[in-house]
Amino acid sequence: MFAFYDFETTGTSPAFDQPNQFAAILTDDDFKPIERVNLRCRLSPHILPAPWAMAVTGVTPEQLEDPSLPSWFDFSHQISALIKRWAPATWTGYNTIAFDEEFLRQSFYQNLHPNIYQTQFDHNDRLDLMKVIYAVWDRAPDTLEWPLDDKGRVSFKLDRLAPANGFTAHNAHDALGDVEATIHMATLIRDRAPAVWARCLRNRDKHEVADTLQSGHPVHLIERFGAAPPRSFVGVYAGTNPQNKNAMGFLDLDGCNAAEIVDADDATLMASVSDSPKLIRSVSINKTQNVFPITNPDPAHVSAAKLIAARPDFLERVGKALADRFADREEPEEVEKQIYGGFYSAADKHILQQFEHVGWHHRAELIANLEDHRLRQLGQRLIYWNAPAFVSEHYIEAAHTAIRDRWLSNDPDAPWMTIAGVEKQLDEIDAASALDERHLTALRDFYRKKMRNLPFNTA
Repeated sequence: MFAFYDFETTGTSPAFDQPNQFAAILTDDDFKPIERVNLRCRLSPHILPAPWAMAVTGVTPEQLEDPSLPSWFDFSHQISALIKRWAPATWTGYNTIAFDEEFLRQSFYQNLHPNIYQTQFDHNDRLDLMKVIYAVWDRAPDTLEWPLDDKGRVSFKLDRLAPANGFTAHNAHDALGDVEATIHMATLIRDRAPAVWARCLRNRDKHEVADTLQSGHPVHLIERFGAAPPRSFVGVYAGTNPQNKNAMGFLDLDGCNAAEIVDADDATLMASVSDSPKLIRSVSINKTQNVFPITNPDPAHVSAAKLIAARPDFLERVGKALADRFADREEPEEVEKQIYGGFYSAADKHILQQFEHVGWHHRAELIANLEDHRLRQLGQRLIYWNAPAFVSEHYIEAAHTAIRDRWLSNDPDAPWMTIAGVEKQLDEIDAASALDERHLTALRDFYRKKMRNLPFNTA
């Protein structure tokens, strides 16, 4: 079965924005619908939604603050229950690996679920149709019509691709509309490019990807960088990161001299994995990579692949370089960015399993017993948002200060939406005439109200 899904969100940062709509359609293997859901939740008190996100999706302030909607906490548990009920399924969407999946994980992380990787457990797996589209462009371009963007470049955005390929009912920037458009595109590819579709399905399995890479033969890796169209690279396995077994090196055989690089010094190897363009890319085998075997490889590529495979010392050194590349990276200060800072202990997981099923008073007691500092911090915040009577006056004051400091930040690179960022986007929306006067005025009033209302009064 396939679980096609999509989020609409308050902005583009998985760590500092939140979903406000989740839609999903469960289908059988022939893409015939079995069940569909369309869920919404209200805005969390610490988040300033991006004005552009509201303008593009058409979400109104009244919808974001509708008291009849569930909180983000309850919303996250509705989605979790759905994933468990629909298992096993292939969780599929458009640009889901980089975007929607990260919002899903943050929803589980920030709302204290014991498992943030639910789409990869209970025999579930994942498929990103955007990556499938990239493979089609490279290997079977006649399969689809390729629309152009406003600059005359080929567009790989769903809201252009789907209409160009016969999907006339696309309600873009609505989660359910995007889900239906994704199913339409998947059906076209399955029917018109069955070989590409079949290989992309095999790439759902990280063990399949690993076996293909580690075969010792040259393979194609299809990727897209920036605004350029996707392209395939011919390369070969070049070691595994010892600190992350899901990260494997891929040596670009057309970008280097294999006889020279196997004896390169450590500085050259580090440059090979760090500089741009990279001679050695880190391939995340658990992220549905476009890895394709080559039926009739070039003899020169075969010879280079054999040379690389015969040098286990080189593979080990590359693996070390991949690990060392981020060895000096410090833990982020913000708890939201610490999501991948380590797995939870068995004791903490046991507490989190209880957390969902008790009242807020008991949840406040459970938080105190958590070992992981991230979970304690996130738990305190949840108690404050949902049951402030169970937190201290000192914590309330600290929470108010933290939110105020974020909103008033003058850092132009702040990863969350600030008051200055709101004003900038509102002016952009006005200049672009993206909203009529009535809706723009309502949006400005919404933000003024948030500034005026205590406890976040900035006067």
